[in-house]
Formats: sequence, structure tokens, C-alpha cells
Amino acid sequence: MTTRNDNPYTSVDCEGTSRRDLLKIGAGGLFGLSLLDFVAPRATRAAEGGKTESRAGAADKNFIFIWLQGGPAHMDMWDPNPDAPDGIRTPFKCIESSVPGVRFTELMPRTAAAMDKLCLLRSVASVEGSHNRASRYLQSGYRPVPNVDHPAFASLYVNDRRWRTDVPPYVGLLRPSETGYGGGFLGAEFNPFFVGDPSRKGFSVKDLLPTSGIPLDRVARRREILEGFDRSQRLVDENARSLTPALDLAYRLIFSEKAKQAFDLHREADKLRDRYGRTPLGQSCLLARRLIEGGVKCASIFKTGWDTHSKNFDSLKKSKVPELDPALATLVEDLDDRGMLDDTLVVCLGEFGRTPKINKNAGRDHWPNVNTVVLAGGGLKRGVVIGKSDKNSAEPAERPIVVADFAATLFHSLGVDVDKENHTSEGRPVRVTNHGKPVLEAFG
Repeated sequence: MTTRNDNPYTSVDCEGTSRRDLLKIGAGGLFGLSLLDFVAPRATRAAEGGKTESRAGAADKNFIFIWLQGGPAHMDMWDPNPDAPDGIRTPFKCIESSVPGVRFTELMPRTAAAMDKLCLLRSVASVEGSHNRASRYLQSGYRPVPNVDHPAFASLYVNDRRWRTDVPPYVGLLRPSETGYGGGFLGAEFNPFFVGDPSRKGFSVKDLLPTSGIPLDRVARRREILEGFDRSQRLVDENARSLTPALDLAYRLIFSEKAKQAFDLHREADKLRDRYGRTPLGQSCLLARRLIEGGVKCASIFKTGWDTHSKNFDSLKKSKVPELDPALATLVEDLDDRGMLDDTLVVCLGEFGRTPKINKNAGRDHWPNVNTVVLAGGGLKRGVVIGKSDKNSAEPAERPIVVADFAATLFHSLGVDVDKENHTSEGRPVRVTNHGKPVLEAFG
């Protein structure tokens, strides 16, 4: 007899033993908890008859998603308006980019120089002004509702393709402070495999190593024992079938030299690491590029700290943009130098822009009415700006782009049918986009 609770990891039998417990017993403490969290939902899905077939194709693109949590001030970075009135106008000088007529603020010289490889959407309009709701909206294309937990873009892409590789298809770098980045109603198997901050001293992905220094030959011998245990256990408990796919994936990860190399930043030249910046965001962008080379298909980077209600200008000048500018520019340039940019979609944004009016604390507040999204690669045109904000950087003045259309643009680039339907656990059909239409001007 099997009963269910609310956690998809933990179907339990009448003795109170869960699949997760079986995995822990079966793994014998060989694997890290986050690796177990990563493989367990996949095992549960397989045991319950979920689809696991791959629909990957030779032309599949890669996806790097850079999330600036808190909402960057668009008018102080990549959409300056020097003709705005006092109290609204950015105090930073405008500089020309590598594309004539396209200007950034002086804080972003490296990104300005890479503009000939970028596609800017300067008129993305949203309706959500609170962090959590806006985060879910701009990471899924759907406004949050109580009865449906919408998946993030990368999770939808992984669900569409279902790659089977020796590396996780979707990796998360740093840590989000808001929800909306995971598998939602698709299930926890489509959550990212989080690896933390690659800029920290001695960074390594410990879950790709056996625990307690157990040599790999001992792990292999234990696997033979566990497989025998699994075969015997299946005769008396159908639940144990979930051990096989979970342990298979875990073993493939820890035995894969390709996986270890992909996560090893020390293989990169110091000069290139310096170009990206020895910061959390800089090293995350470098690792994202390295992971894509190693077979990971989606890498999401979650950088917090962009909620500048006070001292907006000091914060942007002294810490925020000096970290972002070299990281973003070098990522795009590095991908292009390696011939990877056309096959890799890079997206950089936050959940909203900031208010045109500067508040009494020298800050800017939440402003969903207009925002800039930075795109590159993935078959998009290079060196183009689509849409325009008004004279106060407050509303779209040309070519308004709603969030559903932004989402459709991403999926069009990635080759996903924007009208495809997925289904919730209750069988409710949900389209990949909320009737969004791709911004076709962005494509050649």
C-alpha cells in the first residue's frame, strides 16, 4: 500500500518509508544532499510512469539567463535620456556605443563597446510592481495566480527537450532570493541544479565527488551491491524501482570526467578570469560559458542586490555596474570568439525598472511600466534596439512589448512552439506563453 503527501519526493508506504528514504539508504551516504535533491524527483517521475524520452535535436540552442534581482535602474544604465528634466535625468554622462546613435551611461563602457553584438528591448512593459510577483512574471511569462505555479523559462525549455546527458541540463549559479526560477507545475525534476558562488575561494562542486573521500573504485563496488539490492527489493516493493534511474544519474555525474571538467574554473586562464571580473557575477558568467561548452543546456545566474531605493547612484557606480559591465560584455564577446554566440541565447534583466523621479533618499523606486531587456545571440539580430521609452524614461513611446511577447521571443529563439500546451497535475492545459507573439523584428 502506498499513500501520498504534498511533497513529490516523498511517497510513503504503510511503514512510513519514503522514496527519499530508500534513496538515502541505497546511496549509502555516497552523494551530497543537493545531488540527491536533484535526482530524486526524476526517479519518482520514472517510477510513476512519467515520460522520459528525449526530444533533443542537433540544432538545439543553449540558454544563459542573467537575473538582476531587485530591478536595475534602466535610465542610469542602458537607456539614458540626457534631455529628461531635473529630478529625473540621470547624473551620469552618456557615452556612444559601437553602434552609432545607441548610447549607454558612462558606467557601462564595456557593454557599450559590445553593443554591436546585442539586441536591446527598450520598451518592455509589465504590470507587477512587487518583487516576488514581478520575479515570477518576468521569469515565466505568466502573472502569478494561487492555483497554478508556472515554470520558469529554462524549466520549460528542459521539459520541451528532455536531454539525457552526463551533466545536469539546467544549472543555477549563486542563489535567488525570490521564487519563480524552477519547475513549477512541471515538477521538481525541472528545477536547476544549484552549485553556489564560483568566485569563493576553493570553489568546487562537492556533490560531484563521493562523500568522506571514498575512492571511486569503492563507489563502483558499492554500486554493484546496490544494484543487487535493488533487483531483490523490486520483488517485494514496487516503490524501489525509483532507485534505479536516480542512482544511475547520480553515478553518471560523479564518474563523468566531462562533468568535473565543466565545473572546474581553474582550467581557465587567469587573464580571462580577470576580464570577466573576480566577482560572484563575473565568475558565474565565466562558469556559465564553460558549462555550456561542457554540455549543460541552460545556466541561470541569480544576482541579488539591485533594489536601490536609497543611494541608487552611489550603489550603481561603486559596486553594482562595475561588477555587471565586464561580466556581461566579456560573456558575449567570449561566446562570439568561440563561435558559440549564434547557438546560445543570452538574456539579462530584472523584474522591473526604476521610477523616473528620484526620491528623497537619492534612490529610485519600483517601476514596472517600462524596462530594458538585454539580449544577445540565439539567432537574434546584432546591434539593434527595438522599442523606445518616452522623454522621462517612464512609459513606452514606441513598440510596446508586453511580457507575454518577451517570453514568446525567447522561445522563438530557442525553437520552442510558443503555442504548445503542457498540463498541470490536475490535467489543466497551460500554453508555453500566455498568447504571446514573438518580436519578429529581432530576428534576421
